[in-house]
Amino acid sequence: MPRFMMFMQPNVSDDRWEPTPAEVTEMMTYNEELTRAGVLLALDGLHPLSDGARVRFGGGRATTLDGPFAEAKEVVGGYWIIQAGSLEEATEWARRCPARDGDQIEVRRIQEMSDFPEDVQAVAHLSSEPPEQTVAGS
Repeated sequence: MPRFMMFMQPNVSDDRWEPTPAEVTEMMTYNEELTRAGVLLALDGLHPLSDGARVRFGGGRATTLDGPFAEAKEVVGGYWIIQAGSLEEATEWARRCPARDGDQIEVRRIQEMSDFPEDVQAVAHLSSEPPEQTVAGS
């Protein structure tokens, strides 16, 4: 069954926003509903941008930028990984979330190795095998 990641993008103006007890209770009820339905695989909330970093790549180099990031408009505040039969089913689960006005949830299918062409799968399979052990002197 396909896996989907649902990214919560909260509508917050303060990097240090914290949910109210009522909001946490509603979200816990939603998470329990996902669990009872057998679709929830993982979930986590994320610390604010000011506690994070970004690594950008260009010109053959990696540059680290410490948060917060003034240009951030769509911040990921947390995520769920669920199993669903289709994008429509995953989207329906996202629609049930007790989100606040202005929040949004992005739903994306997780790419499985079987989604890649056979030649890519073969290369990935080779790189995931442990290296052969050699005995000195043989």
